[in-house]
Amino acid sequence: MNELITDIKSLELETLKNLKNSKAPNTLRAYKADFNDFSAFCAKNGLSSIPTEPKILSLYLTHLSATSKFSTLKRRIASISVIHKLKGHYLDTKHPLIMENLHGIKRVKGTNQKAKKPLLINELKSIINVIDRYLCSNNLEEIDRKTSESSKNIRNKIRDKAIILVGFSGGFRRSELVDIDYDDIEFVSEGVKIFIKRSKTDQSGEGMIKAIPYFDNKNFCPVLALKQWIERSEIKSGKLFDISDKSVSLIIKKYTSLAGLDANKYGGHSLRSGFATSAADSGAEERNIMAMTGHKTTQMVRRYIQEANLFKNNALNKIKI
Repeated sequence: MNELITDIKSLELETLKNLKNSKAPNTLRAYKADFNDFSAFCAKNGLSSIPTEPKILSLYLTHLSATSKFSTLKRRIASISVIHKLKGHYLDTKHPLIMENLHGIKRVKGTNQKAKKPLLINELKSIINVIDRYLCSNNLEEIDRKTSESSKNIRNKIRDKAIILVGFSGGFRRSELVDIDYDDIEFVSEGVKIFIKRSKTDQSGEGMIKAIPYFDNKNFCPVLALKQWIERSEIKSGKLFDISDKSVSLIIKKYTSLAGLDANKYGGHSLRSGFATSAADSGAEERNIMAMTGHKTTQMVRRYIQEANLFKNNALNKIKI
């Protein structure tokens, strides 16, 4: 009997491990962060966070709706549901108390998201010029790489330039960008191939390869920027960019501000959306954009295309005044 109990416990632990492995680490961290906020709300109000019930979740959504986007509410529901599943509990997220409350919130708040602005070509050039001006004002060969504070600043600038150009050119998600290992890249005669092990839309870990060619303009070439970073950092293994996904947002905000742009309007996703919007504006086909970004459906890509064509295909262009 004891052996049977031991076997069941072992199977439970193995099943829990499999459930966790079905999600990417960054996704699990996001779920936990969302659930922690829900737990704090429940603790403050003397309510049960796990297992919880539809009425409590509905109260939380009402509380959250005062300061959050509608998309955030839907994400929190998904996160709380996943954590319940991982703990072996069932939560009816389709319960009328939840669905009707969401419907009411949606009618009042609407669903339009004021997303961060895409970083388009002109903005991209502006922030890269900011970095290049700093690098050109310092003699890279004369600075002691190991002891000088200036050397550290230069190293970070070279890294940031590579992150921005590679992130934009590959249409990378922040999580994908910071998850690149040295062994995931391969320089070829045409440019660089980067293997993405797992992404938001590839939870099973099938992977994909993004190919980034050399640019004619060397100042804005992601391949050359990446080579310069590898040479400067002397990286031979491990993470290519040893930073968090949140740091990507901070880097974008830092340089957009230095370039005279409104940093509050940009974030880490601005690189990815900037690539898709710029590619659409330049006439790239939908399927080719999706091949680079890794989108599984056309819905989001068509939003980028629509954004790019707001003025290009505007009916007012046909009116002569």
